[in-house]
Amino acid sequence: MLILVTYDVSFESECGKRRLRRIAKICQDYGIRVQYSVFECDVDPAQWVQFKQQLFDIFDAEVDSLRFYKLGKNGQQKIEHYGAKPSFDIFKTPIIL
Repeated sequence: MLILVTYDVSFESECGKRRLRRIAKICQDYGIRVQYSVFECDVDPAQWVQFKQQLFDIFDAEVDSLRFYKLGKNGQQKIEHYGAKPSFDIFKTPIIL
């Protein structure tokens, strides 16, 4: 299933910068960055549970925000991209890890 993940991490403390890097790293493990704090992730249900839990273990609910948009199995048909940044189709574009 295609999940769009967005986050906003507070920079009020040095810990915030560390949380931001850790959250971004976890998101990169599961998907492709499409904006600074936005990732498209193609995961199965078991991966989704693990992915979400890893994010919950790091973020601070008092000052940070996580948002998940579940686009489903046909999510790629719901995406339109316009503009200068290159667009990646996570279902077709080969990714080298």
